[in-house]
Amino acid sequence: MIENLAKNLVELKNEFVKSYEGKSQIQEVIPKSNSELFQVTDAHLELLHEFATKNPIYYNFFEKKVGSIDCIVYEGDINRFWLNSIQHVSSKAPFSPTWIMSGYIATLFAKELGYSEVIDIGSGDGRIAFCAKILDMESYSIEIDEMLVELQKLLSNKLDFHPYCSDAVKFDYCSLNFKHPIFFIGGLAQMGGADLAEGVLQKINSISHLNNSGWVFAGTYSQKYAPDPKNKAGWGTFIEKNNLKAIQTVSLPTVWTFHEPESTPYIFSQSI
Repeated sequence: MIENLAKNLVELKNEFVKSYEGKSQIQEVIPKSNSELFQVTDAHLELLHEFATKNPIYYNFFEKKVGSIDCIVYEGDINRFWLNSIQHVSSKAPFSPTWIMSGYIATLFAKELGYSEVIDIGSGDGRIAFCAKILDMESYSIEIDEMLVELQKLLSNKLDFHPYCSDAVKFDYCSLNFKHPIFFIGGLAQMGGADLAEGVLQKINSISHLNNSGWVFAGTYSQKYAPDPKNKAGWGTFIEKNNLKAIQTVSLPTVWTFHEPESTPYIFSQSI
């Protein structure tokens, strides 16, 4: 069922690209209500829409029928957050978000795989951690940029997804008492994501009871980036080097692939 949900969202994005005539820097859609193609409870969809309407990166929204689905289109601008996020010396990847609906589906996969906590590393506005909280998972959001963390605090009033302003490589993960966590790494491997993941992985590997942790990496098939000899959308060498096992790849729309034919592959991996 979740695989179909991901596939239907990619098709919805492709249909939206064909009909979208706006000029905003970023844009995304969320279905208005439960349907045969998007079997998501209305209560969950309501929370996803609330996250978008309260989020200051979006300055406009309107109803639009995309294919057969009634949707809300959200238009926004992340320039000031993007510029602020790259000013940190230890920042590994600038802020560029996945779609809110993609975050929801990705965390659905994490829950189906049996993980109990989601840790959103380099979390931006915290949307992945927020979506995990909707699904009754415990969630934590680690972000180095103060402006983005203040934004997260604004959005976490209703559902506390525990935003922390910290360098993820230096964070004290022992303090959170994880049981079976899965870590979402923000950033493509070629854009600083591999360095970020390496630092966090070393920290987690030093905690003996977390040797069954899960890892989710955002990859790319774009020819703009150097391919990885081990494939896995840029993460193959990293996965092999760090004794991880790729267990599933799920393609989902993101802001940075809006004008590209391929959506973003999320590689779900686990420690061996």
